[in-house]
Amino acid sequence: MKFLKILLDKNHNFSILLAGIIALIIGVGVARFVFTSLLPFMLEDYLTITFAGVLASVNFAGYLTGSILAVFIKNINTKVILFRIGLILSILTTLVLATTTNDTLWLISRIIAGFGAAMVLVVGSALVMTKLNFEDKTKAMGIHFSGIGFSIAITDIISKISFNYGNTWQDTWFILAFFAIVFSLYPVYILSFDKKIKTTNTYYKFDTSLFTPFVLILIVAYFTEGVGFVVQGTFLPDIINSLKGLEGFGGLTWLVVGISGIFSCIIWMRLAHKYGSVNIIIVAMIIQLIGILIPTISSNIYLNLISGVLYGGTFVGLVALFMNLGGKLSKGNPVVLMGALTTSYGIGQVIAPLYSVVLIEHFGNYNYALYLTAFIVFIGVVLLFIAKKCFLN
Repeated sequence: MKFLKILLDKNHNFSILLAGIIALIIGVGVARFVFTSLLPFMLEDYLTITFAGVLASVNFAGYLTGSILAVFIKNINTKVILFRIGLILSILTTLVLATTTNDTLWLISRIIAGFGAAMVLVVGSALVMTKLNFEDKTKAMGIHFSGIGFSIAITDIISKISFNYGNTWQDTWFILAFFAIVFSLYPVYILSFDKKIKTTNTYYKFDTSLFTPFVLILIVAYFTEGVGFVVQGTFLPDIINSLKGLEGFGGLTWLVVGISGIFSCIIWMRLAHKYGSVNIIIVAMIIQLIGILIPTISSNIYLNLISGVLYGGTFVGLVALFMNLGGKLSKGNPVVLMGALTTSYGIGQVIAPLYSVVLIEHFGNYNYALYLTAFIVFIGVVLLFIAKKCFLN
């Protein structure tokens, strides 16, 4: 009875964090990451690899649009409305994939799903941070962002259970939509306010002094990380399944990605606090780069599972690391700098699936797409190393 009371208390930190994690499972897992989980099955009888890449690209374009919009929304009551709209869009666009194979409708739905995911992730995270009752919310927000790892793992488990019962990928999309409908009720209830909050509109001037040489390099490096995130985030299960002797292991690797991502944000943020943000960003990007290259040099199952661990264990943490560093450098004006970082990252997300499908179609495998991706991430590492030597010492 006491636990139920806590569970339904809108202002209890436990219920706020739980609602935030559930929201991420719906908005990020169902509306985005489970597409990667289901990709090998959809490639068998509907999608081509080229169209899959286009769908991934427009999904990230929708996310980019939504995340930039979200950064400039100051009114907390408006954020509540946009958050709920994001959940609704995440569910409706999933139902589209469950009920039709019309290419145009799929393109439109993936764009809208990306926008909905941004409302849930960016706006929902702002609501969680506002409602949490901690003096220092950094560690608590690390718990909240573990929901990204949960979003991959839980939606992938639901998919596997669905297929074990003989369902098709379309049936699985419908089951995921039903799951989202039921569980969305909790974050809608918890992440709200009993009465309208009085807020004042705050406007930020575009401060060019923020864009020092170091910040400009940081923005470019975040673009390279956007590229590094997307290719495996879109194609990893099919990459693993395409390796000789690893047919069918793609799903297991993707599950490992989700599990690895659950605690990564908390670990990387603690390391950054101890050793410095730039140093840890460089280390995390190098680790991610190694993970990207493993499928190109080995078809060993254990090494490729490690590849999944390295990817899942870095991409969520790197987002937190870059955004946290950007906040520190913003001189009390975070909107402009966070907007610039988000835009740069988003452009990388949109471009990467497009060049990937061109290389995959031309060479007949994923190797060259992974080589180019690793090279771009390496450029980011080199730029940050130079920036550290030239501007921070």
